[in-house]
Amino acid sequence: MMKGANVAVPMSAVRIELGWQSGPGVPDADASALLLVSGKVRSDNDFVFYNQPTHPSGAVKHEGKQQGPTVLDVLSVQLSTVEPQVETIVIAASTDGGTFGQFQGLYVRVLDAASGAEVARFDSTGATSETAFVLGELYRRQGAWKFRAVGQGYDSGLAGLATDFGISVDEPAPAAAPQQQQQFTPPPPPPPPTQQFAPPQQQQFAPPPPNQQFAPPPPPQQYAPPPNQQFAPPPPNQQFAPPPPPQQFAPPPPPQQQFAPPPPTGGGAPVNLSKISLTKESPSVSLTKQGATGGTMRINLNWTSQHQPQRGGLFGRRRGGGGLDLDLSCFFELADGRIGSVRALDRSFGALDRPPFIRLDQDDRTGSSTTGENLDINLDFAGQLRRILVFTSIYEGANDFRGVHATATLYPLNCPPIEMTLDGCMDDSRDAVLAHIENINGELVVRREGTFIRPPAGRPGGGIIEIAQRYHWDFGFKAGRGKD
Repeated sequence: MMKGANVAVPMSAVRIELGWQSGPGVPDADASALLLVSGKVRSDNDFVFYNQPTHPSGAVKHEGKQQGPTVLDVLSVQLSTVEPQVETIVIAASTDGGTFGQFQGLYVRVLDAASGAEVARFDSTGATSETAFVLGELYRRQGAWKFRAVGQGYDSGLAGLATDFGISVDEPAPAAAPQQQQQFTPPPPPPPPTQQFAPPQQQQFAPPPPNQQFAPPPPPQQYAPPPNQQFAPPPPNQQFAPPPPPQQFAPPPPPQQQFAPPPPTGGGAPVNLSKISLTKESPSVSLTKQGATGGTMRINLNWTSQHQPQRGGLFGRRRGGGGLDLDLSCFFELADGRIGSVRALDRSFGALDRPPFIRLDQDDRTGSSTTGENLDINLDFAGQLRRILVFTSIYEGANDFRGVHATATLYPLNCPPIEMTLDGCMDDSRDAVLAHIENINGELVVRREGTFIRPPAGRPGGGIIEIAQRYHWDFGFKAGRGKD
């Protein structure tokens, strides 16, 4: 399609793919959708993206990424169930740590959800410094849906794009403090400037005139070099006088408190666009410092496979169609020293309201699950948890992790999602350690591991034993069969 062209979308459900070529130096990108009425969202709930993946109506969902030579980020839209008042669904893309000028082969594609047939494709070219794009839009015309190629870029990122459509964005405000300080420093002082600096100070100390000007404050000895004259009207003396506690601490706090969180415009809390990616270079984060001090934290595992599975087609996604099947599990150690596992093969699914305060949501052997595997951890009992080792194992669909790309995402309350990837296996490993969660002096710290585990020689199924030994879980060589 050419920019500005449109095409009819007669089907009841579509799959929308944002795609680009992977490679060194290529940043990540994220797909999002905004549901509009008269050109604006009705509320922040009309924004569907990685931190808010499902619209309240259920009609629009962010399905997540699929890695490979071409990276895909996928949205699904049930056009037949979109609310009647919604006129337009904007399809947007935003970068994470770069610009769209670094991308090759960026496109958006609309597919029939039932047959997989391509309905429309728009290739975006000529990008430079843009950090967000409206690539296209689904819109109603005389009761029928159409797709239009848009290609409008933004230099202000996802936050700027979302704000333009009426979203209230909760952005970090480190720059607010300097701005507020500048508001307090510029006011021109009443006294002539020459009296504020070093030369005039000698005049102040020699003939003690300050006492006459500042009769209310008692002896000048309390104020050493008449700071009242320097600090009351003119802020510049904050930079030169050593003892100015009143001026340094009195004005700044109120403005910082006022401007740190921008007030929501659409009701409720502003939308949080931030997320945390754990990498080899930056492998750990403190849940406690991020504000995740309670509630249930979900750990989700999703995956794609680019190699030939044991049965089925060439591409295995999650559990469907004879593709790759991964099992998400963990070892735990409680504060009282008890150890165990939450693992489907052990028939140990755990519990949230009693030890181990960890639960595996399901173990779907039918291939019907589209949400991957999930572990839940009750952080209300974080003080009773000493450490948790999260790992995954191939159940069926592949001989090893070669060609597999998995993404583990932690969803703590009051904290951005924490994402880590697992790929690059070069051997016959069938098990992999994803993350280590440890209670360090009352502070919960998550560390990305990303380690593939080969089974011991002569023990094809011994990868779990190897994990237990390497990470010092003393199961007496019965790894995975915890002593609850």
